[in-house]
Amino acid sequence: MSFLLQEVGLTHSNGHVALAAITLRAHQGENIALIGPSGAGKTTLLNTIGTALLPTAGTMTVLGQQPKASARALRQLRALIGTVHQAAPIPARQRVVTAILAGKLGQWPVWKSLASLIYPQDMAGARQVLERVHLGEKLFVRCDQLSGGQLQRIGIARVLYQEAQLILADEPVSALDPTLALDTVQLLVQEAKARNATLVASLHAVDLARSCFDRLVGIRDGRIAFDLPAHAVTDAQLQTLYAAETAPAETVHPQPSFLVDGQVMPAHGCR
Repeated sequence: MSFLLQEVGLTHSNGHVALAAITLRAHQGENIALIGPSGAGKTTLLNTIGTALLPTAGTMTVLGQQPKASARALRQLRALIGTVHQAAPIPARQRVVTAILAGKLGQWPVWKSLASLIYPQDMAGARQVLERVHLGEKLFVRCDQLSGGQLQRIGIARVLYQEAQLILADEPVSALDPTLALDTVQLLVQEAKARNATLVASLHAVDLARSCFDRLVGIRDGRIAFDLPAHAVTDAQLQTLYAAETAPAETVHPQPSFLVDGQVMPAHGCR
């Protein structure tokens, strides 16, 4: 079991209920896409699974551990979880190679982590993962010289370098053009399958999720609307999930395809 949430709820200090009665499990090696309208709770759910947020109700086990364990155990657990943020939290003046190697800081001994800040300890490994996201030539570039889409791919390369057992990706391709978005989602899915890692990603491009992921979890108002194999999710369920969206037609296309920035792109090759 990769993770198990049982009747998990999360209520913020201001009384806002972000998650309510979430029961969700994933076996090691599964790939799952979270879909739903903006503000539905997808990011909060990812942050809860990743232990950045702790539930205020229910129980949760992640990679066989209870997140409410000691601080040391929690740090060790987080070292096994790789998170791809929509806006990568990378210092602007940091060089790309340092940003990539930061993926292993939770696994390296302290002396190696400190030494790597002065002189990168594994430049070959960093270059290898950068080439997988088509940025091999950016190894020594400062991060403030990169575009938003390039920074997203740096964040993905860092998680690839980390070799996490659980990969959580929050809108990992929101800043990418359609071709790169497809290529990058394929890369994440392939990487997870190759290492039997669990992948959970939130996506606004629903047809990309339907084409590339085995399982879809619909989230609405902090609750699970459905949890089904991708092929079993109907257009009617998607229309209901996005009923309050201003342009619900974005979510459904009759042929395998996905919509990004107003362009419908074929999604062949994901499966």
